[in-house]
Amino acid sequence: MEKIDSKLAILLTGICKQTFDLFENADRLFIVPKGYHNLASFTATAFGKKKELFGFILQSDKDIIIAFRGTDSKEDALADLNASQCTFPWAANKCASHRGFTDIYSTLRQQIIAVLANCSPDKRLIMTGHSLGGALATLCALDIASNTQFVSPTVYTFGAPRVGDPIFAANYNRLITNNYRVVINYDLVPLLPPPFYKTVKTGKLYLYLHVNGAYRLHFNGHSVSQNHALFNYFSMLSKLDPSFAETLCDSNASFCPFK
Repeated sequence: MEKIDSKLAILLTGICKQTFDLFENADRLFIVPKGYHNLASFTATAFGKKKELFGFILQSDKDIIIAFRGTDSKEDALADLNASQCTFPWAANKCASHRGFTDIYSTLRQQIIAVLANCSPDKRLIMTGHSLGGALATLCALDIASNTQFVSPTVYTFGAPRVGDPIFAANYNRLITNNYRVVINYDLVPLLPPPFYKTVKTGKLYLYLHVNGAYRLHFNGHSVSQNHALFNYFSMLSKLDPSFAETLCDSNASFCPFK
């Protein structure tokens, strides 16, 4: 099993929770953890519909964190289901990626590139997301490592699905060596799309392969929703460093994921 920075993983589950708060709160406010400031929020278009807030970019003295939101609208869910593949145009070697995820990423990509152009490449770049957000973080990491000065991003995803074909995974594994794909062992979302996916409409077969870096959490909430819930990722990771988790939540009101 991959080694993991437990403090960073716990912090990032809270940051993932804030991507949902940004989208759901009418005032579009969210909690920025102490030591960080918000550089920018970004929007994306899901399934050809209206723009949605899909995440934000934070910065501290040492780090830059790009956080992507998971599924939280009907349009997002339709994009999740659009599991045919398209060419991933931002990799050196030709590869294919999930069409629904890639369509979303293509509408937010330039916003992130523009912000990073004004950031120091000497800082550690971290990408994170839960579920669909983890898929977007994975796409972004390969793009950024291939096409910017940030050649060694660190990636933490939680309950992320497969995002591309074996060539995509090979490209990713070659460039992204600090990848932590955190998975609850009974979470069904990381099993999707299946390794061999055939579309109902055309019958075309697509191959999917996970990127490396699996870190497994042993938990069973006895339901699909509980096993995928961000709260339970936070709860299980918090057991690795209870003191840090308690301090983080106490010092940043409403930051941590709770039921």
